[in-house]
Amino acid sequence: MQTADLIIRNAKVATLCDATPFVDAVAVRDGRIVAAGSPAEIDALQGPATEIIDAGGRTVLPGFIESHCHADIYGARIHRWADFSWPRVTSKDEVLGIIAEATATLEDGAWFVGFRYDDMKLGGFPTMEELDHAGRGHPVFIYRTDHHNGVVNRAAFERSGLSKLTEDPPFGRIDRDPATGKPTGLVRENAAYVVVDELSKDYTTEDFRKGLRQVFAEFLQYGITSLHNSLTHSNGIRAFQDMRAAGELPLRVGIMVSGKEPGLVESYIRAGIRSGFGDEWIRVIGVEWCPDCSTTGRTAAYYEPYTGTRVLGEPEHNTGMLLYSSEDFRRKVMEATAAGLVVFADGIGDRGIDFVLDAFEAALAAHPNADSRMRVEHSCYATPAIRERMKRLNVIPSSATGFLYDLGDGYIRVRGEAAMKDMWPHKSWKEMGVIAPGHSDAPICHPNPLRGIYSLVTRKTDTAQSLGPEEALELWDALKAYTIHGAYAGREEDIKGTIEVGKLADFVILEEDIFTVDPERIPHIKVARTIVGGKTAYQA
Repeated sequence: MQTADLIIRNAKVATLCDATPFVDAVAVRDGRIVAAGSPAEIDALQGPATEIIDAGGRTVLPGFIESHCHADIYGARIHRWADFSWPRVTSKDEVLGIIAEATATLEDGAWFVGFRYDDMKLGGFPTMEELDHAGRGHPVFIYRTDHHNGVVNRAAFERSGLSKLTEDPPFGRIDRDPATGKPTGLVRENAAYVVVDELSKDYTTEDFRKGLRQVFAEFLQYGITSLHNSLTHSNGIRAFQDMRAAGELPLRVGIMVSGKEPGLVESYIRAGIRSGFGDEWIRVIGVEWCPDCSTTGRTAAYYEPYTGTRVLGEPEHNTGMLLYSSEDFRRKVMEATAAGLVVFADGIGDRGIDFVLDAFEAALAAHPNADSRMRVEHSCYATPAIRERMKRLNVIPSSATGFLYDLGDGYIRVRGEAAMKDMWPHKSWKEMGVIAPGHSDAPICHPNPLRGIYSLVTRKTDTAQSLGPEEALELWDALKAYTIHGAYAGREEDIKGTIEVGKLADFVILEEDIFTVDPERIPHIKVARTIVGGKTAYQA
C-alpha cells in the first residue's frame, strides 16, 4: 500500500459535500486527496516520510477560490502607485498631505499617482485646484477604488492629452462645472482610461511579475488557493507563465483574457485557443469584456436614475452609461462563442445586465449550448425578471459579494434602501438552483473572502448597515460561493472546491471554528495555514 505524503489530523474537516459534511482527517499523495475520513482510516496511510499536521481541532476548508480579481494589474501598480485605500488613509486632507510631501522630492515632470481612493469614505473627491496645490506643478492622478473614475490636476489634464479633446471621448465623460464649463478634474470611464493608458504604456512583464509576488503572498494569507484573473493583460499572461517556469507561482490561475486590450482576444481566436486550454496551474477559462461600470461611482447602467447628492457636473437624470454599442458588443460575443471561448462580461445595474444578456442570448441562439457557463460578472442588481432570464439562459451570476462589505454603504446611498433586496440576491439564486460564486474584485475591494462570506450570512456592510436581510444565506451555502461554486464557474468542479478523494489538495486551516463563532467574528478570523497541492504555501 502506498503511504501518504501529508496527513492532516485532529481537525474539523468541512468537506463542503452535502452527503458527508464533516470528517476528522485527510490524507494527500502527489498533490491530490487520497482519503478523507476517520482517524483510523487515515492513520493507516502514514509512512516514515509522511508529513503530519496536527490541526489542534481547527477547522479545515477547501481552499478559497477568488473567482474575479485583477491580480495582474494590481501587481503592476503596487510598487508604482500610492495606496489610498481606507483605512490606510482616513480623509481627503490626509491624501492631499501625502501628495504634497511626495511631490516635494519628485524629479521634474514626474507623475504622482494614487489608487483605491474611496470618495464616500474619505470625504469626497479632491478638486482640480486642490490637486494643483498639492502637486507643486507635477501631474497628479487619483484613481477611484472602482477603477472606473479618477481625478486629475491641470498638469495631468494636459500631459494625458485630455485637454486636446474638443468633446468627451466615446463612452466616457469629462465632468465640467455647469456654470463655467471648465473641467472639475473628475474624469469617468473612457476619459479616465485615457490617463491610465498614458501611465501604463511602458509597463513590462517584469513589472507585473515583481508585484505579483507580493499580491500572491497577500492572497495566500487569506486562504486563497485559486483565482480567476479578470481582464488579464498580455503582460499578466506572460508573467504567470514566467513565474510558473521559475517555480514562483504559489497558487492556481484561471485566465479571463482581456477584451479591453486591443487585439488580444482576436489573437486567441486566430490561434484556435479555446476555453480549458492549460493545466491545473494556469488555464484559459474564457474571455471578458466590461460593458457596464460602477454603481458607487454613479456610472453603472440602471433603468432608474441615481439617488442622493449629485457630484458637480453630473447629469440631472443620471442612469449611468454603457461602454459599447449593442452591435459591436454582440459581434464580439458571437465571434468568441463561435471560436469555443466562454464569454464573461460585466453587468452591474439592471440595464447593464440586460445589455449583456441580450448579446449572450443572441450568441446562444446561434450556437446552442446548454452548458455554456457564460458569466455576468458582478451581477449586482438582479431583479426577479433578470433572475428568471439568467436561469432560462443557464448563465452564471458571478456575484461581487465583496461589494456588500466594502461598498454596501455606498450602494445604499446612491440606489436607496429599497433596492437592496435585489442586490446580490443569493438566497433567491439558491432557491432557483442557480450556481452563484462570490468574489472580491480585488484590488477594488479587500481580497479576504471571509468579508464576503460574513456579508452573505448577515447581509451587513462593514459599518453594520442592513442590505436586505431576506436574501441572507446559511453559512454552509455562503462557503460554497467561495469554493465549489467558484470551481464550477471555471469548469473545474471535478478537481476543486470540495474535500473529496481525487481532488487537488488545496486547503485553508482557520484559527477559529467558523461554524460555531458569533457571525460577527467571521471577517476577523485569521488563517492558520494555506496549503496548495499538499504543500504549505502560507503559515501564520
